[in-house]
Amino acid sequence: MKISTKGRYALRMLVDLAENQCDGYVSLKDIAERQDISKKYLEQIVPAFNGSDILRTNRGYQGGYRLSRTPDKYTVGEILRLTEGSLAPVTCLECDPVECRRRDICPTLPIWQGLYKAITDYLDSITLQDIIDNHAEL
Repeated sequence: MKISTKGRYALRMLVDLAENQCDGYVSLKDIAERQDISKKYLEQIVPAFNGSDILRTNRGYQGGYRLSRTPDKYTVGEILRLTEGSLAPVTCLECDPVECRRRDICPTLPIWQGLYKAITDYLDSITLQDIIDNHAEL
């Protein structure tokens, strides 16, 4: 499994919003400058969060984005699933229950299930607040 630039930049964008949440709504221009990411690329990431309760938006002067929850309520897993789709290491695990016709006789299925569980457990255990706290310790 490889996390795309979209997933990595989305995570950086949300960490930036978490770090700057006391500033109210934050413009993509400001995030782009601080994170050294093009504003146009951030504009392509934002739609991934439509229909979720990740961001609040405000248009006009003083417009921008802010988190809709506190940073401790967002997990890396949640963010990456929205931007990357499935985090499954193999295609057959993208459906639950597994729909592969070989699932009952596949000797490698337990390996992929274990890897998938390790990935999701790990990514779901890290919050935006954890990232901020760990970065502050550096």
